[in-house]
Amino acid sequence: MSVKAEWLGKRKFQAKGPSGYPVLMDAGPAYGGESGGNSPLELVLVGLTGCIGIGVTQLLEKMRQPLESLEIVADGIREVEVPHAITEVDLIFHVKGELSPSRIWQAVKLETERYCPVAASLTAVITPHVILNGIETPIPEEE
Repeated sequence: MSVKAEWLGKRKFQAKGPSGYPVLMDAGPAYGGESGGNSPLELVLVGLTGCIGIGVTQLLEKMRQPLESLEIVADGIREVEVPHAITEVDLIFHVKGELSPSRIWQAVKLETERYCPVAASLTAVITPHVILNGIETPIPEEE
């Protein structure tokens, strides 16, 4: 999967992935932005709730559990030190319907621990590459 983010000035970016839908990202004024879009870290939690929500609804449908409504709240707990990474996520599932408690828990556990690629990716290795003026540029050796 490939996503492309284009700089729109100051701290604003517009990203598009394979679906073709644009996503605006921006920083707040404290970081030189204009709050003209979602923050990138906010989108991590948005992606997590969407991924888990899609999976949970699929599993409940397969289990023939009559879901009336589902709301997922993700509270990200960030470290105090830079880079202020999310170190924990509390996920609160507000569920309505005539569901078996064991079935909803089964679906939630399967998605959070096994099936959701966003949850699994939160520990991914990141390998940067720099293409400067069309030429791949290696990391300079330390002086």
